[in-house]
Amino acid sequence: MTSHSNIIFTGESGLLGSTFQGIMPGLNYPCLEEFNIENYEQMLEYARSVDCKEIVHAAAFTSPPLIDKDPVQAIDVNIIGTSNVVKLCIELGARLIYICTDYVFDGSKGNYKEDDPVYPINKYAWSKLGGECAVRLYDKSLVIRTTFGPDRFPYDKAFVDQWTSRESVSEIASKMSNLVGTDILGVVHVGGKRKTVMEFAKSLDENKEIGDLSINDVNFKVPYDTSLNCEKYNELID
Repeated sequence: MTSHSNIIFTGESGLLGSTFQGIMPGLNYPCLEEFNIENYEQMLEYARSVDCKEIVHAAAFTSPPLIDKDPVQAIDVNIIGTSNVVKLCIELGARLIYICTDYVFDGSKGNYKEDDPVYPINKYAWSKLGGECAVRLYDKSLVIRTTFGPDRFPYDKAFVDQWTSRESVSEIASKMSNLVGTDILGVVHVGGKRKTVMEFAKSLDENKEIGDLSINDVNFKVPYDTSLNCEKYNELID
């Protein structure tokens, strides 16, 4: 087991990073000014200062509609930035955990296993898959494909025709924490039971009025069913 004081978590200000700080407060959560994944020398200096043995890489540009408008930022952050993190881990001999997305699948069938073929249908997912490709060049890595949202559903409408394994960020962070500081490598899916996004939304607050939304109503591509088969995770942890 790696000591928490030797683990760096990127993306400290994001939804997952903010939640993780309450679950695993002993990790290092550098801010952007201390650990910018687009600045290799700065990352190396910080990593050496904490004798880094592991990096949990959650920093990402994650908005599909914004990435459609600005793919260059997705390249810089999700592909080049992630590649920098991989190179850093190789230089340090550190284990790498990469937080990826269920959207690497095309959504045509659902119940995806770790070794199912990947084929994104939007630019956000392509950029995250680009990062995953770099990570999988490094043997001492773990790719976590997952999906999560805020503990309270933040929108007035939810998809009734999109299927997912999404859970609240608190649930997913808790499950992920079981993989931090271990020697587990490869690819693992972390999520909940298959459900529609509407069912997910209502599970967070059954009294909230949430309107119906179709994946055909939005101006970016949304996969139909990216539900994940999480049997491997359950076997590893149980």
